[in-house]
Order: sequence, then C-alpha cells, then structure tokens
Amino acid sequence: MVRIQFIEPPKDYWFIMGEYLPPPYGLLQLAGFLDNKIPEIEIDVLDCQAMSIDWKTLEKRIESFNPDIVATSGFATCNAYVVARTLEIAKKIVPEALTIVGGQHFSALAQESLEAFPEIDIIIRGEGEETLVEVTKSIEKKADFSKINGISFRNKNKIIHNQPRSLIEDLDILPFPGYRFVKDCAHRYHFTMMGGSKAKYGIVEASRGCIHKCTFCSQWKHWKGTCRHKSVKRVVDDIEFLYENYGSRLLWLTDDNFGLGKRMDKLCDELINRGFEDEITCFMQVRCNDVVQNRNLLGKMSRVGINWLLLGVESHNQKSLNRYKKKTKPEQAIEAVNLLKKNNIFSQATCIIGERYDSHESIEQLRQFMNNMDPDLAIFMTLTPFPGTDLFEEAKRNGWIENKNWADYDMAHAIMPTEFLSREEVQHELYKCYRSFFGSWSRRIESLISKNKVKRRVYRYMAKQSVLRQLKNLI
Repeated sequence: MVRIQFIEPPKDYWFIMGEYLPPPYGLLQLAGFLDNKIPEIEIDVLDCQAMSIDWKTLEKRIESFNPDIVATSGFATCNAYVVARTLEIAKKIVPEALTIVGGQHFSALAQESLEAFPEIDIIIRGEGEETLVEVTKSIEKKADFSKINGISFRNKNKIIHNQPRSLIEDLDILPFPGYRFVKDCAHRYHFTMMGGSKAKYGIVEASRGCIHKCTFCSQWKHWKGTCRHKSVKRVVDDIEFLYENYGSRLLWLTDDNFGLGKRMDKLCDELINRGFEDEITCFMQVRCNDVVQNRNLLGKMSRVGINWLLLGVESHNQKSLNRYKKKTKPEQAIEAVNLLKKNNIFSQATCIIGERYDSHESIEQLRQFMNNMDPDLAIFMTLTPFPGTDLFEEAKRNGWIENKNWADYDMAHAIMPTEFLSREEVQHELYKCYRSFFGSWSRRIESLISKNKVKRRVYRYMAKQSVLRQLKNLI
C-alpha cells in the first residue's frame, strides 16, 4: 500500500491582511481526489500552522508516518524556499521517498527549480489531480514516469519535461475537498480581520481560470487562458458541505474571476432557496466594470451574505491600466465603490505601485485618487514580476529585476525600480500610501462607528495591528 503525506509547511502569514489561518485548499483537493480514485491508499495531511507543528516536530511526524510520497504546497512564489526546505527534511528522514511539488511558481519554473533544488523529484505542472493519481499508480506498479503527461522530473542526470496534460472538462466530477483529513484542526481555520478569531473559515472553488490576460497575473496562463465553471448547484453543495460538516460561516469564493451577471443571480437564488440568508459571509474578488454593469444584483448579493468584495482597481491612470491589459477604467472603480456602499457591501480596493513609468508625482496622484474614492479598505501592493506572467518575461528580458530572492515576492517588497524611481524609493512610496490612507484620523473614527458591521470589525481589529510600523521597517 502506498503511503502519501501532504504537507502545508510552517510559514508566516501576510502581515498586511493581519492574522489569519486558511485551510490548505489545494492539498485538501488533491487528497480528496486521490482518496476517491485510489481508496486503498494511506493518506496523511499535515497542516503545520493549524496543527502547531514546527520544523523539529515536522521531522518526527514524517519519520512516524514513513511515507512513500511527500507532496507539499507550492502556490505562492514567496514560499518557494519554505517548500524546498520541507522536501529537504523529507529526503533526510526518508531518503527513498518520492518528493512532489506543484503550483504556479514551480510550473512556470520547472527547469530552473529542478536544477536549483535537488530535493525535488517531480514537479506537477498545471492541474494536479489526474497527474498525481497516475504518479501514485506508477509508484505502486514500480513503473517509470515516461508516459505521464504534465510532469517534469529527473532521469539520472537529465531533466525531462513530459507533454502538458489536458484540463479536466467537467469540474463537477471533483469530489469534495478532503477536509476530513484535517478534521481535528478544522475548527482553527479563521480570518481575524474578516470574521474575528472564532468564525470558522472555509474556501470554496466555483471555477478555475480567467479569460482576461492581465500582464501581472500568472493565473490565466496557469489555466491556459480558459475559464471552467462548476454548476451553481455544485457550488452551493460545496458551501452546504462546509457549513453542515465543519461549521464554516466565513467563506472565500476563491475564483480568479467568478463574474457577476446571470451566474451570480442563479447563485443567489440557490442560496436563498436553501435557507442561507443571514447564515454566511462570503468574500470574493470582482472586476470594477462587472459591478457597474450588474448593479441590479448587488442588493440580492448583500442579502445572501456576499458582502465583502475585492475590487481590482490597480491604478488611477488609464495608460497604466492599458499597459496592464486590465480593460477597465478609473471612473468604473469610483462608481463600483459607490454602488457597493449603497448596498451595504464592504469594498476592498487593491492598487499597484511601481509600474514602469511611475514617479513620485504619479503615486501621489494615486493616493489622492484612493482618498477621494474612499473604499472601505485599501490595499496597496508593489508591482511584482511573478514567474509565469507576461510581466516577468518582459522584466527579465529588459534587466529590470534587481531582487531575485523569492521570499520577497510578496507584493510588499519592491522588486524592481521604475524609469523615475529607485527600488528603495518605490519601497518608501508604499509606506506613504498606507500612511496616507490609514493615517487619517477622520477615516479611523468614521470607520469605528460605521453602520456597516464588517467595516466596524475591520477597523477595530486594525487599530490593534502595527501594519504601518512593519511597512516602515522594510524601507
């Protein structure tokens, strides 16, 4: 019997959004799928954060389980070294175990990663469910990997990249994620800023991919420029599954671009039909133009608990938006924020600084734009050339990348200069953006007594944090 151990490594949370502990959705999805296809397999899932497992304890847990396969989460570029350290430990404890990693970073840099990290045996590129099943069956049969699509691996001293794997056509065939493998710690999943430390937090995937092609985004390339949706019924089945079995009341619809329109209308109706009004809080990201074009849906969304929307504002400057291939307009962002406020939906606006033609003046204009627009929450990020993006290829080609430490690719560290600003100046401008927005006493006081209960909770929590101090330490 093959024994596979999935590991979510010990790592730090992103301090800008405060303390939170999300379920390791990608690993749980893989564990659920593998258990469904090969029920005789023995599966262990270690969520080191939720289970309070440090590096020393991790060694003991690996030794105790004695896995044939160790697979770890590799979604974010900033965690690349943490992933490598995890597999290095696995190789030290169980040298004969097969080590596997996937996700966007390693998919985009398969050759470079296998060269840099000898502790990685196989990289699963792109969608992982069916590929992992085939790899596991090959281990059972002691067969080679030459005919498994979607992997890169070492064969003696040579790195082999097999053909890409086709995407799963019908996402409804996927089983529920394997939350049962972390049932003893599932009660610990939370997002303090959004729901407090006691509201149980779950993740729901309603689709994969995005039809838009923003230059800074790696998602659309990872999913081959397509977008596949689960049926609305299946999405609400997932919500109901988490609600009834794990008490999840705070849900993140994790789609790159769920979209509004008829699909959202049907989702709201299904939630109402199943009695979810006033029972859940949902967070999701949307495009500003979608909000403007579907304003008639906002009241219904608020009614069913979809009351926290992340808007990709990115910039106040149309030329910058065009260079990002965003296909939105600054005035749509202003209108979207106003519409959300009117419908009692919390508006979180994200912006990017450090675009190639940014200057002190242009970033000051962005600050003024955000202060005037006055979203409920503003998140500023540095333009980061993530592997797998058009931006990365352009920046690499032109020699713009000055910081090659993957641990800093967290959108809080400046990675590149602009035509007019040094990297250090970009970093300082990021601090000034947060100080400008959150340093306003009138905004703080208004938010603390706001009629919007989400806004009150967020700002009361933020009042206890030291985000500005941590950002200043990066300068």
